[in-house]
Amino acid sequence: MTTEVLQTADAPTTRDAGWRDVAAVIGARVLTRLQLVARAIRPLAWVLMALSVGFWILGQIAGWAEFTIAAVVIAITVALCALFLIGRTAYDVSLDLARTRVVVGERAVGALTLANHGTRAILPSRVVLPVGSGRGEFGIQRLAPGAEAEELFAIPTQRRGVVKVGPVSVVRGDPLGLFERAHRRDDPVDLFVHPRTIVFDGQSLGFLRDLEGMPAADLSRDDVSFHALIEYQPGDDLRHVHWKSTARTGTMMLRQYEETRRSHFVIGLSRSSGDYSTAEDFELAISAAGSIGLRAIRDSQRVDMRVQGRELPAGTGKQLLDSLSGVENSKPRDGGIADLAGILARTMPLASVVVLVCGAKVRADDLRLACSRVPFGARVLAVVTDTTVSSPALRRIGDADVVTVGALEQIPLALQKVLA
Repeated sequence: MTTEVLQTADAPTTRDAGWRDVAAVIGARVLTRLQLVARAIRPLAWVLMALSVGFWILGQIAGWAEFTIAAVVIAITVALCALFLIGRTAYDVSLDLARTRVVVGERAVGALTLANHGTRAILPSRVVLPVGSGRGEFGIQRLAPGAEAEELFAIPTQRRGVVKVGPVSVVRGDPLGLFERAHRRDDPVDLFVHPRTIVFDGQSLGFLRDLEGMPAADLSRDDVSFHALIEYQPGDDLRHVHWKSTARTGTMMLRQYEETRRSHFVIGLSRSSGDYSTAEDFELAISAAGSIGLRAIRDSQRVDMRVQGRELPAGTGKQLLDSLSGVENSKPRDGGIADLAGILARTMPLASVVVLVCGAKVRADDLRLACSRVPFGARVLAVVTDTTVSSPALRRIGDADVVTVGALEQIPLALQKVLA
């Protein structure tokens, strides 16, 4: 008996909850529609509609026919402009960039294709193509069923970076600009604007022999990669005598080896704004890091690159340049080159060659500290960028070579001085 009473009492509550759910769904849909309508109304339209209502009320209260007529004219004008939103804009949009990777200074060329695959014509509209912080606009005429329209465009790339192109928006509006309805089409495309780099020849910046290294063309009396047998020379290490060959030939023969080279090449690029005098010095540092990294990749070395706050993908030349495209200045509180060198020592303790790249505002004491923090046994090269110098300069800080360059073209000559 008690159970029946409880079920009877709960029934109205369940029905009320169901109606509340239905009302919530309907309310959400109505709110979404109202938001879409509100987004299509420009500020000028709101002003005119407010004026129309104000003039109408003033005309009725004061009995002035002029205000009443003005209110009617404004209302009719707003209504006629709203009619321009009627109609579909169901274009099939295709955004195609000829190249998604360019070097700073080159122009990226692309094409925007709009097709009407419907059975009815599409009235004239406007297409907006966002490009980074700017945007391009194209006027599309009436498009008949089955017709296509193609617009070509060029994007100037004066600055390095990753530029987001798109998404394309098809805009319908009125001549007075009171209403505007935008429909997004297609997905955005990332345009990588790579830094300038320079290709140079010559041997890489030093190696260390390692069990996991690669054989080189240089021959050695003592290593782990066997190459051939040679005759004993006074002073050679007797531990490498090949006794079987010695017994067979009657001449003391020694094993000869190829030097194996460890190929872990690490680049630490400071992006701290406190390390650079000018923005040009910072861009030169990025170009220098990219050029040296590409040289190491061509030498089949494992390349790792790090900036303050994160490690940059650098497994291939494309990954390296893509990563450098998005590098931006950081605040001095994020640490300078000395802090970055400490992070390299902790995260990459087996590096064989470490290249530190920074600007001319780094003090000599900080640079000495940075060079002392690199992994033990690694060869250290510091590259300082200073666009005011006319020729590369070389100096020593402890066991590290420090080169100062003022232009990208000076890097090959500076590295020749290091290897000399």
